[in-house]
Amino acid sequence: MNKLSKIGVSALCGSLAAISSASAGDLTATGGATLTWMSKEDVVTGNPIGMTSAVSFSGSGELENGWNVSLSIAGDDGGAYSTTNVTIGVPGIGDILVAAGVSGTGIQRMDDITPTVWEEADGAGLSAGINKIAGTSGGTTIEVTPTDMMPAGLAAKFAYSKDADTGNINDKTTGGVSGALGSGFDITLSATSELHGVDGLTVYAGMSEVEQYQDASDTTGDVDETVIGVKYAIGSFTAGYQVTDEDNGKTGTTGYENTAYGVTFSVNDDLSIGYNHVESDGSGSSADPEADSIQLAYTMGGATISIAEVDVENQGYQTDAAYDLKTTVVALGLAF
Repeated sequence: MNKLSKIGVSALCGSLAAISSASAGDLTATGGATLTWMSKEDVVTGNPIGMTSAVSFSGSGELENGWNVSLSIAGDDGGAYSTTNVTIGVPGIGDILVAAGVSGTGIQRMDDITPTVWEEADGAGLSAGINKIAGTSGGTTIEVTPTDMMPAGLAAKFAYSKDADTGNINDKTTGGVSGALGSGFDITLSATSELHGVDGLTVYAGMSEVEQYQDASDTTGDVDETVIGVKYAIGSFTAGYQVTDEDNGKTGTTGYENTAYGVTFSVNDDLSIGYNHVESDGSGSSADPEADSIQLAYTMGGATISIAEVDVENQGYQTDAAYDLKTTVVALGLAF
């Protein structure tokens, strides 16, 4: 990790000048690159060598009134913009996050958080095309984490978006209506042993309600989503199970119920192995996709070697044999 320390970043808080002035803070740059080799069984794939890289910047400072402020800017390949998040820490309340669209806020961060040594079951390069919960994350979102108001062991997050699918919005402007979704909110809760007293057990849940433009031919209701799950760690083993449910307000496939589970084993501090499964039941769909993945991850310093065997059936809710796929992915991740 390279750090550009003690750079005056009063400018990063310039948009908050109406609240209070900020003193100079720190700006940190982190980066990484991942090199991959991917092969698909019985499929001509062409060149299997892939690469992705990214550089992220994070800054922090303190306002004169005692509030803390932090900024996170993430970039993708080729210098493309990804996300920007601003967090304001208010003593006595907690954190207030303003996040640009599609940045894992609200209920979306729980779309599949079963234990894994690398990626979720269909996230290592071969997607099952499963419709997953998203909540308000597609639009710029305000999320409150009232850490100072919650009992020990209970974490709560409350997210709100005025338009849940507008994406990023520039300074001093508004987002155009880009889809059918309107305003909505997400609530997520997570409880650890400090609250319920069972060592190693984490229980989590969430709900989301998003308004949706309705017309008699296609859409008749709003979007309602829920998630409930558990994780349990004992010794070198961690296991988890969760179920998500979506009522999409549509007249065709009216909703999706997804089930995911996983188990991991830490052989030592550097080597871990795991198994993950995810499946989806689409109400009214012709086929139900599912994915199984066996994964291994080995870390040595700033480098991680990951291997995944992924088996997908009925990709994208399709029944044809062409949508039953298998792949092997080998990745070398480098952090600096």
